[in-house]
Amino acid sequence: MLFTKRSILSGAYNTREIPVTQEQLDAWISGVLIQVAMPNVSPDDREFIKTGITPDEWDAAFKD
Repeated sequence: MLFTKRSILSGAYNTREIPVTQEQLDAWISGVLIQVAMPNVSPDDREFIKTGITPDEWDAAFKD
């Protein structure tokens, strides 16, 4: 499924293809924890779904 989200860090709009079903998305929207609703989805992709933050933005913002 294609997701276009606005990053809460940069304000940029990004689009990612994420392997999630409508049923998984509906479960999360209805209150199921995202990691439970979408166990097959990577943590980076789950973060993107929630916040719009890409892995590159995350790394740049939270370097060691």
